[in-house]
Amino acid sequence: MFQEKFLGGILIISGRYLLLPNGLLEDGAVLIADGIIEEVGKRDEIVRRNPSEEKRDFPKSIIMPGLICSHSHAYGAFARGMPLKTEPPKTFGEILERIWWRLDKKLKEEDIKYSGLVTAIDAIKHGTTSTLDHHASPYSIRGSLDVLSSAFKEVGLRSNLAYEVSDRDGLDKAEEGIKENVDFIKRHKDDDMITGSFGLHASLTLSDETLQKVVEASRELNVGFHIHVAEGIEDVSDSIRKSGKRVVERLWSHGILGERTIAVHAVHVSPLEVKILRETGTWVVHCPESNMNNAVGVSPVPFMMEMGVKVTLGTDGMTMDMFRESKFMYLLHKLSTSDPRTMPPGRITDTVIKANSELMSIYTKRRVGIIQKGACADIIAVRYRPHTPMSWDNFPAHFVFGMESSQVEMDDQRKDRV
Repeated sequence: MFQEKFLGGILIISGRYLLLPNGLLEDGAVLIADGIIEEVGKRDEIVRRNPSEEKRDFPKSIIMPGLICSHSHAYGAFARGMPLKTEPPKTFGEILERIWWRLDKKLKEEDIKYSGLVTAIDAIKHGTTSTLDHHASPYSIRGSLDVLSSAFKEVGLRSNLAYEVSDRDGLDKAEEGIKENVDFIKRHKDDDMITGSFGLHASLTLSDETLQKVVEASRELNVGFHIHVAEGIEDVSDSIRKSGKRVVERLWSHGILGERTIAVHAVHVSPLEVKILRETGTWVVHCPESNMNNAVGVSPVPFMMEMGVKVTLGTDGMTMDMFRESKFMYLLHKLSTSDPRTMPPGRITDTVIKANSELMSIYTKRRVGIIQKGACADIIAVRYRPHTPMSWDNFPAHFVFGMESSQVEMDDQRKDRV
């Protein structure tokens, strides 16, 4: 990943293939100036026009956009291998209570900083150059997003950050969370490297009063909400008990949904709710690996796609490896439908490359996650050597079956730092 190193200079990056929005260009190159893509074309032509500029050639690699994670939780980085002192949780509600809500209460500024550094390093090493991160630290709220964003920026990870507002630790903590979102969004409204959205935990932990407060607080910010939606059946039961409505219907009635809002998981959604998601233009983030791990069910992603819902791919903090997450998405829906035709490779690349780019680019002034003139130069080189012919038509199958994050090449400066 190259954008940070060359923010103040000019660089030509070339490779065996260049992945463009509408094709694979053999022996292609990009000219980068001050972190922005200025030219895209054949290597020989770009070098001829710019003979004195610094060059990095990857003759056995595919030059492609850095991948984007549409939903992560950096604060959970140190949960890996964490011993439990209780009985293993047997429901999603118990997972929240016994693991995540105990963990996030312990987080202080130093913990947030180092979880951000670890997450960003892990992301870059696996070819992920941007993330939309959803943070929680209820006993260290104010300034937490700045601590996290500074850690991401130090490594070079582009980010959209949100603090999850919740009533579970009391109304004072909910108010602090609202202020943290508002202040952070305002501070970074002109910063393409760090942007903000308005975080909410889930319908499960939000009262009608708090939902009304966040809508009012966000009114002049021109951002959407980033919220977990119907991840576990507990969320649905709670929403019906509170309002007589399912989760998506309840959020819709409060004005939470819309073209800038990110609805994560959407596992337990009805056909009517899918229609609402489509008609409001709300983005859905699919997190297959996490859903499998938590045994919450399978999101009806194929149906949502058929209905025209905008679906993207995230990891929910399980990993920062979007190559790996793509394979889970590909396999899960074949198994769950008992139909090998479900979720063809083209759907995977349309989601993880195209849709994720479109979502992240809502929050930036320049396009992100795409190789075209004027876009941010978040670029990776993947040392993939296909042993069968590769073309634009079959690239998705090569991406799913052959490409892995271990093939991502690191520039020398970044390799020293990670």
